[in-house]
Amino acid sequence: MTTETVWINNHVFDSTFEGNTFRIDGDKKEGPGPKSLLLSGLAGCSGIDVVDILEKMRVPFSGLSIKVNTEQTEEHPKVFKDIEVEYRLHTAAENEDKVRKAIELSLNKYCGVAAMLQKNSTIRYTLVLLP
Repeated sequence: MTTETVWINNHVFDSTFEGNTFRIDGDKKEGPGPKSLLLSGLAGCSGIDVVDILEKMRVPFSGLSIKVNTEQTEEHPKVFKDIEVEYRLHTAAENEDKVRKAIELSLNKYCGVAAMLQKNSTIRYTLVLLP
C-alpha cells in the first residue's frame, strides 16, 4: 500500500492512492484534518466488516450510520484518549444479539484500523437499533 501526498499551501495537501485524490487540511477549511480521517477510517473499516458479517448472518437491515467521538491529550504528541463508537442500525429488535456479535467481531478481530488504534486507545461502542 502506497500513498503520495503533495503540499499545496499552508496546511493543505492533496493525497493520492490508487488514482483517487482527496484533500487534507490541518486547518479544516478545505478538507478534513489528518486525525479526522483516521476516525473516519475506523468508522469505514468497521462498517464494512459489520455489513459483511450481517449479510453472512442473513440479518436484514436498511441503514447503518457510525459516529466516532474522542478527545485528544493536551501534551504533544496529541493522541486520542478513549474512543467512543456509536452504531445506528435500522433493523428489528430481535436482531440485537447478532448485530452486537458483528460489531464485536469487527472491533476485536477483523478491523485493522481498530487494531492499530487500540494500541494506544480504548475503543468502546454503543448500539442504537432503529425500526
